[in-house]
Amino acid sequence: MNQLSIKQSKAIYWASGIVSICGIIFEVLFGAAGSYLLGDGVKQYTLTISLFLTGMGIGASLSERVTKNLVLSFVWIEYTIGIIGGFSTFILFGVTAFLSSGMDAFFLYFITLVVGALTGVELPILIRKANDIGVTLQKSTARVLFSDYAGGLIGGLLFVYLFRPQFGLVKTAFIVALINVIVALWILVYFKAEIKTFKRHFIAGICIFLVLVMGVLFGEKTAFLFEQKLYNDPIIYNEQSSYQQVILTKEQGDLRLFLDGQLQFSSEDEYRYHEVLVHPTMAAASSIDNVLVLGGGDGLALREIQKYDAVKSMTLVDLDPSVTKLGKENHEITELNDNAFADDRVQTVNADAFRYLQEHKDLYDVILVDMPDPNNESLNKLYTLEFYQLLRNHLRPGGAIMVQATSPTFATEVYWSIDKTIQAADLYTDNLHVDVPSFGDWGFVLAKREKFTIDEVEIPVDTNFLTPDVLAGLTTFGKDIDAQIVDEKGNNISLDVNTLIRPTLIEKYEKAWQNY
Repeated sequence: MNQLSIKQSKAIYWASGIVSICGIIFEVLFGAAGSYLLGDGVKQYTLTISLFLTGMGIGASLSERVTKNLVLSFVWIEYTIGIIGGFSTFILFGVTAFLSSGMDAFFLYFITLVVGALTGVELPILIRKANDIGVTLQKSTARVLFSDYAGGLIGGLLFVYLFRPQFGLVKTAFIVALINVIVALWILVYFKAEIKTFKRHFIAGICIFLVLVMGVLFGEKTAFLFEQKLYNDPIIYNEQSSYQQVILTKEQGDLRLFLDGQLQFSSEDEYRYHEVLVHPTMAAASSIDNVLVLGGGDGLALREIQKYDAVKSMTLVDLDPSVTKLGKENHEITELNDNAFADDRVQTVNADAFRYLQEHKDLYDVILVDMPDPNNESLNKLYTLEFYQLLRNHLRPGGAIMVQATSPTFATEVYWSIDKTIQAADLYTDNLHVDVPSFGDWGFVLAKREKFTIDEVEIPVDTNFLTPDVLAGLTTFGKDIDAQIVDEKGNNISLDVNTLIRPTLIEKYEKAWQNY
């Protein structure tokens, strides 16, 4: 090989590594977009990765038909990936906002397959080009594949630690697409001597580059207008944290918090939810010295706990620092939670609740589990037998636990499965549900180590909704949503205990809520 061939082969290896970084970022980007817009992260990542890999296989097969102008073929594949991949999440938000339900999933899966197919064409072309300039087929294949696999690792790390938290889903797509186009232009210039129509293809690449730059600068702002269509009220705060999309909306005084599109509270009626979460638990516990709140980063549960002077310490464990920061610093929320985090008795820990319980030995008189619903694998583990066993082991004798347990009306089987799972952790339970207008009928499970009753309990603090008489009514369930669940034929449905090994709750939850 002469010196020029060596330089050209190195350019090919670098190009293969860089485009593989772009490919893996697009792959996980589509999974993240599906998780945010369609829910059930494991399902969406599984489908998008499977479709992307299938597309790569199709692309690799089609690459056999590319026999001439290998450099130009590669360049235009990168241009096409740039246009399609760059606008992918931007258009996805538009489809979700303006078209009928189901079209967003179809579009996402289709675009994943297409970009995967284009990505699958890249490597065979580069391998053959390396072979054409004098590298043996064995060496060219091995070196290009090494660059590809190493680039895949780098791409995954970049998406997790840089692109998603810093740029979000829309801007990331445009930035990665720009990298594809830059690689194409670089290869085009490097092999300029072989291309008679170089100028035409170079100008086309520059035009695509400029379009994508406009996408980087203005695409996210336009997509924000699309996203606004997904919410009834104006968005006043929008952040992509390391864990989730955090959105605040407000209209005519009604402040609402959404995490990954799921409503967490409405200021119009959140007191109903939080009073039922906190006060029956405080009344059922023989002591209330030490309180643990898992979730609840908005501080609204803390506000209710702080009505009790006897409480000596409150530990709040929430995974996302962005949510607890919002609860501490956003003036809209601090006004709602009465600046709860400023109380000297509050200790805030940003950690996974499951791991926190595994790593700490502290005991608590009251434990409040204020977690989002079990709609994905990471949340499902917080509704498993193993998690409830950890709760029991951290509960003082005479202590009480309250678990928010989704809606017994909309997800009856899910609610009673949670109750059965808590009982399987050697805890006694009682059941409550309350009408929260912004959510509908919502359920809770109260649990203790000892047998108990919440009849004739006292609520010794000021409340907006809850009284002893009202509390007594919250324990009554209608025949259509009680624990005796029957199928369409009238046969009793057997409930399963939800475990880490057999996470049965996710499928039940998705099925229950698919029409709401």
